[in-house]
Formats: sequence, structure tokens, C-alpha cells
Amino acid sequence: MIKVAMLVGSLRKDSSSLKLGKYIQNAHRDKFDIEIVDINLPHYNGDFDTPDTRPEAVTEFLETMKNADAVFFITPEYNNSTSGVLKNAIDWASRSPYLANKPGLIAAQSMGMTGGARGFLSLHSILNRLPMRILPGNDILLAASHTKFDENGNLNDEGTVKFINMVMDNFVDYYNKVK
Repeated sequence: MIKVAMLVGSLRKDSSSLKLGKYIQNAHRDKFDIEIVDINLPHYNGDFDTPDTRPEAVTEFLETMKNADAVFFITPEYNNSTSGVLKNAIDWASRSPYLANKPGLIAAQSMGMTGGARGFLSLHSILNRLPMRILPGNDILLAASHTKFDENGNLNDEGTVKFINMVMDNFVDYYNKVK
């Protein structure tokens, strides 16, 4: 079982990013132990980035990152980019050794028809500068995300479900190759 820290780039309790994360968490619990991590963290400030000055929420966040085998990132598209809250969490994590060589996966969603592609590319650009191992060629981009979930938060688009299932299987293979 692969232990995954999932960073969802929206703080809204009913966001499509969170729904997508919960779908992946529930549908693939046979392969992954996924923890959706609280990333409502204080803004990164290097003056408070020492073990003695680090905010408790950040210390807990970093401990979760340390204990994860892999990291999944789900971003909404905000102003043609990834969300600030996700970028802030990455800034905190990138100052530690806990992302080094960890396999990762990126997913994006938006209400528009591009499926969050610009947010995805922004996030990919950020993560590409880190010593992570992001699964190549398996881009989860969920277009018109507000129409893809039923009232109970279930993903109701058969093609998307099949594609995500394939990506999750591909990630397991990739994880086993790079770990």
C-alpha cells in the first residue's frame, strides 16, 4: 500500500478539487492510503523556518510530508495559474528534504473547457524545479468540473472514471520503478 499525502489546492469545503481528491481517495483505497493534508498554512516566511520558530501547523504538515511515500497535487485554475494556497504549501515543503525523489502526480480541474490546463502547467513548472519524480504523460485535466459530480460527490462521467483508473494503475507501476 502506497502512503500518499494529497495536497488539494482549494480551501473551499465543497470545491471540485476536493471532490476529485475524495473520489481518488475512495475509489483507489485498495492501492493507496491517501491522506488529504490540511494546507491552510501561514504564509511562508524564512524568518520562521527553523525548528524553533516554525508554526505548529507547518511542523505537522512537514511531518506528514516526511512520512508519505508519494505526493498527489490537485489544483484548481485561478487566474491562469495554480492556487496561492497550494503554492504556499509547496514553498514550505520545498525548504525541507521531504519532497526529494518522491514520486508525484498532478491533477487539475476547472469549470471551463480547458480542464485547468493553465493551472496544471503552472503547477508542473513549479514542481519541475524540485527534486521530485512527477509521473509523466498522465495528465488528469477535468473540464466542466461542476458538471462531473452528483449531489453526493460521486464522479459521474464514465470516460473520466476510466481515465483516472488507468492513471492510478500507471502511477503504481511508475512508483515501483522509481522507488
